[in-house]
Amino acid sequence: MNTPLITIGAIVALASLYVLFPVIVHTFLRYRHKKVVECPETKGLAEVDIDAQLACFSSAFGKPLLRVKSCSIWPKRWGCQQDCLKE
Repeated sequence: MNTPLITIGAIVALASLYVLFPVIVHTFLRYRHKKVVECPETKGLAEVDIDAQLACFSSAFGKPLLRVKSCSIWPKRWGCQQDCLKE
């Protein structure tokens, strides 16, 4: 009785690994470097560092959740809406 359940569980786990692992790795590699974006508040260029770990783990469940870790315009504009990530 336990052997078929273990086999099915192992197949599901391996299938999830082969599907989710490439998505997670691709997302991490995409967001690990700083990006230059246009700040919607100042209309100037800003260099932002995106939280790549949060983005890659949230991408396993759908669209990646993007949060700014640091920005070249901070601390003057600390707590901004982070609308620059919508680009």
